[in-house]
Amino acid sequence: MMHFIDTHCHLDGDEFAADRHEVVQRAREAGCTKIFLPAIDAQSCHTVLDVCAHYPGYCYPMLGLHPEEVKADWRQQLDAIYQLLQSPRPLERAEGEALPIAIGEVGLDYYWSREYEKEQLQAFEEQVKWAVALRLPLMIHCRKAQNEMVAILKRYARELPGGVFHCFTGNEQEARQLLEFDRFVLGIGGVLTFKKSHLPEVLPACVPLDRIVLETDAPYMAPVPMRGQRNESAFIRHVVTRLAEAYGTTEEEICRQTTATAERIFRV
Repeated sequence: MMHFIDTHCHLDGDEFAADRHEVVQRAREAGCTKIFLPAIDAQSCHTVLDVCAHYPGYCYPMLGLHPEEVKADWRQQLDAIYQLLQSPRPLERAEGEALPIAIGEVGLDYYWSREYEKEQLQAFEEQVKWAVALRLPLMIHCRKAQNEMVAILKRYARELPGGVFHCFTGNEQEARQLLEFDRFVLGIGGVLTFKKSHLPEVLPACVPLDRIVLETDAPYMAPVPMRGQRNESAFIRHVVTRLAEAYGTTEEEICRQTTATAERIFRV
């Protein structure tokens, strides 16, 4: 049986409120050994921590401010999140404690709007500094902003402990640019299986297998043949199958390498 880690799953979301336990059970049965949960703002930091407290040793929290959530109150949001990172053991946590394993989900996103462009740059750089100071890896979201993201990361490249470029969907040139950050890897999920995706050609051409981790971004981005459904961690097996085909190796080897990489970067 294959064993893998889902490095990016919004399991705390309302989409899973009715059957979260069943979703976790299906993930375990499919071979998912750990699930990492990214927050997107101060409020979701609490829901992420709560879910992880219910599944100690299985669900792990990442705390950060998502670029699409950077609004007029972004400084207050960051202050609240940083307090949780500084004292990540909320009182009354009887069911287990959940210590943050990364700063995330953070980054830049100019896909829909550039209204808060400057604020996004400031918020991202602030959280990059947290990663350096707290020695926590970054879970980075980037859309239509790779040059700006790379420019910020280069200032701290020597000091950063590493991280993941979440939901990589780019070309060879973009992959090579990101892999120059030698402690970072690419997060690969359902897009790999889409009919129009170039990833099955791009990845084997320039990305070593030990520079990839698996992810769902659930409830979004369900892989073929589950496309259109709510995504969940159990569906990673379809991504594993497609990766094995692309790299000309076994599903077991894909699982072995991606799991080792995730455990190394997130120290779990």
